[in-house]
Amino acid sequence: MKRLKILLAMLLLFAATSCSKYVDTPLPKNELVSGLVFKDDKAATAAVTGVYSNMYSFNYQFANILMNYLTAMQADEMYYFSSFANYDVFRENRLLPSSQYVQSLFADMYSYIYQMNACIEGLSAANTLTPAVKKQLLGESYFMRAFFYFYLVNMYGDVPLITGTDYQVNGVKPRAPRAEVYDTMISNLKTAVQLLEDSYPTAQRIRPNRAVANGLLARVYLYNQQWDLAEATASLVINNNAYTLPADLNTVFLATSKEALWQIQPLNVSGGRNTWEGFTSTPATATGTAVFRLDATLVAAYEPGDLRLARWTDFRTPGSGPVYYFPYKYKIRSAAAGITEYSMVMRLAEQYLIRAEARIQQNKLDEGRGDLNAIRKRAGLGDLSASLDKAALLLAVEKERRLELFAEWGHRWFDLKRTKRSDAVLGPLKGANWQSTDTLYPIPSDAMRTNINLTQNPGYN
Repeated sequence: MKRLKILLAMLLLFAATSCSKYVDTPLPKNELVSGLVFKDDKAATAAVTGVYSNMYSFNYQFANILMNYLTAMQADEMYYFSSFANYDVFRENRLLPSSQYVQSLFADMYSYIYQMNACIEGLSAANTLTPAVKKQLLGESYFMRAFFYFYLVNMYGDVPLITGTDYQVNGVKPRAPRAEVYDTMISNLKTAVQLLEDSYPTAQRIRPNRAVANGLLARVYLYNQQWDLAEATASLVINNNAYTLPADLNTVFLATSKEALWQIQPLNVSGGRNTWEGFTSTPATATGTAVFRLDATLVAAYEPGDLRLARWTDFRTPGSGPVYYFPYKYKIRSAAAGITEYSMVMRLAEQYLIRAEARIQQNKLDEGRGDLNAIRKRAGLGDLSASLDKAALLLAVEKERRLELFAEWGHRWFDLKRTKRSDAVLGPLKGANWQSTDTLYPIPSDAMRTNINLTQNPGYN
């Protein structure tokens, strides 16, 4: 109980520094006890929503450059133009248990999970909150716990399954099988779907609603090869008229995007910065150098006339080298006009691609092709040939996912792993640096030292 009170005090202190647009409340500064957090609607809301601002408060964190760009370098999407040891180990697939970001990603996600566990426990016991507020906050907490476990299990494989706040129990938990972690994710997401509303709790799409929970649930079903459930759940999102595929690709990553399921609102803005992605990847001047550059194989994969290449990438023609492209989904590095772009976490196009793959896997080839064509049409491309068989259509899904979702939340890296295509695609590209065991990160050395029951992934002993 003492440990829980300390944690909840930290939650309050953290939430007090979070963005007021997630929750408009002056939080108590002195009475930092667990009961107080969940006796007041505003304080309880701040305790839950503080995780969103924490995820995006600084650059090179889980929710921005680390998840979007480091995974892209591990795959075949991007590279860092210079040498930097902490990046090179990802690009060259030579991670170590002691690698900085291997350790920080693991620790950060478990910190977030611990916060969500504390919120679930506190909210479940609360009896003075407005019922609708309590229901929403519980739904968000269950969703977020599943969200973090999705990334943990896809990066590290079997991981400790921690759903409580007893540090003595948590500190010695062994790794749970992937299947058990997925079962827990599915259960948590189903709970979130029941608790959350169709409407958003804010004017903008910066906190999860029912469609967001269904969107992640559809993804989890896809990864779990539950094709019929993936199709049905993605359809719930696609058929929701609150979301559309805008014809203008330049509007997709705006704060007002109609394609967005869930975005993160940039916080603590100074100098007119919008997103960390735009600040990091967009050159400072019209002729400036881009530090993250797209792999030539990705650029070459675009068909002539594909608007995604024209709208979501830009290029430079340096005098001393060949033309290179860089990601340009986020176009604002710094501007005094205010925040116009939000960081995209989940969007509608992914749901079309989930449903396309799920349908094709069930031999619903025409329906799956139709979903792919919807994405291609928006990109200015023609329909896929009606003569393509199942194998060819699955490769078309892989290609469209790569071209549509590049530099977004590790999709390409995870796709190659879950379809067992990593060796075929990355082996020739990475050469001697590639081993099949590189598809999983090592369990961090810090975690191994503090938990004697943890075991290491193959290839890192």
